Amino acid sequence: MKKLQKEDFLKNIQNQIYTQDYSKQPVIEGVQIIDIKRFVGEDGTFEEIIRVNENGCLEVFPEFRVRQINRSKLLPGAVKAWHLHYNQEDIWYVGPDDHMILGLWDLRDNSSTKDLKMRIVLGATYSRLVYIPRGVAHGVMNVSNQSGTIIYFVNQRFDAKNPDEQRLKWDAAGEDFWQPKKE
Repeated sequence: MKKLQKEDFLKNIQNQIYTQDYSKQPVIEGVQIIDIKRFVGEDGTFEEIIRVNENGCLEVFPEFRVRQINRSKLLPGAVKAWHLHYNQEDIWYVGPDDHMILGLWDLRDNSSTKDLKMRIVLGATYSRLVYIPRGVAHGVMNVSNQSGTIIYFVNQRFDAKNPDEQRLKWDAAGEDFWQPKKE
């Protein structure tokens, strides 16, 4: 069988053909992504999401002491962005039955990855934790056609009198940031 080349395709689309970039994308300094092992059996599935050591810290993030656990529910197509903290760090979890895009933006002026933006797919059959350091703006878009849930662990208790949650407008990184990529 003859091997095809670009010239063997329709003339009017030859200049539109490209190779998708499969290289590893840069990661914001301090961000950690931990895949959670999923056990599948005839009767269903099991995932151990978090294990806490005897000091009250998370085993996968030994310096992180959970002070509060929160749940957020997003309607289909909803965007919640941008949030940022001076002191608080977050660990996010989205279950494998949901489908969301976590947006991260390094706003720390002294970071080696300053101004780097990342997108991480959460859910969509994956089960993972994402550690978000302080100073990294974060937001999320529910790309599913059903409501989705985020569980997030934080190392600071929320204080309404002196909140550490800062905000930027949802489109501060550009309105197109939240558009699902079409390949």
